[in-house]
Amino acid sequence: MDPQKYFTFSMIISILGIRGILLNRRNIPIMSMPIESMLLAVNSNFLVFSVSLDDMMGQSFASLVPTVAAAESAIGSAIFVITFRVRGTIAVESINCIQG
Repeated sequence: MDPQKYFTFSMIISILGIRGILLNRRNIPIMSMPIESMLLAVNSNFLVFSVSLDDMMGQSFASLVPTVAAAESAIGSAIFVITFRVRGTIAVESINCIQG
């Protein structure tokens, strides 16, 4: 197994995720999708390190990443719904005005 290919794949996904966050700052649900792709890159790194080091800790951490992603999605969706009910829009420009 050549881990270099998998690390390159993971790095490309991470760079695309960072690029997606920086370039798409208008729509909040679309901004959350690159975060999920970066979690996928971290998950693949955990799995590759686990196999290359012959250790099960990476696989156990990789099983926890979808749990974190699901919790993030649930909390983010709740924030979107509350913001939409209060402001009538979920545009980033209107959320910058929130103070508290």
